[in-house]
Amino acid sequence: QVQLVESGGGVVEVGGSLRLSCVISGRTKWTYLMGWHRRPPGKEREFTAAILWTGNWTFISDSVKGRFTISRDIAKNTVYLQMNSLKPEDTAVYYCAAKTGNAWRSWGQGTQVTVSS
Repeated sequence: QVQLVESGGGVVEVGGSLRLSCVISGRTKWTYLMGWHRRPPGKEREFTAAILWTGNWTFISDSVKGRFTISRDIAKNTVYLQMNSLKPEDTAVYYCAAKTGNAWRSWGQGTQVTVSS
């Protein structure tokens, strides 16, 4: 089992920044991809960003490209999502997830991000 704990959410004004953190623990041997997903209020979950646990590949969805950055610190077992120039439509619960094989098998509890206008 892989355990994921997110932190860093909160309330921020339009144009502000937040950095989300996700600490990974447990049986991480087969985890090769880490991602951030978000669920806006009343909407489906969206795949937002991903990064190889070892390697240089990253993915950022078009809706946040140029504003969000994903990174990781292997020594700290932590994945980050830096969110800049936040917009009201970025309001959502943000979830960290770990991919093993062909599925996102482990999820964090989620952290609320609210962008106020």
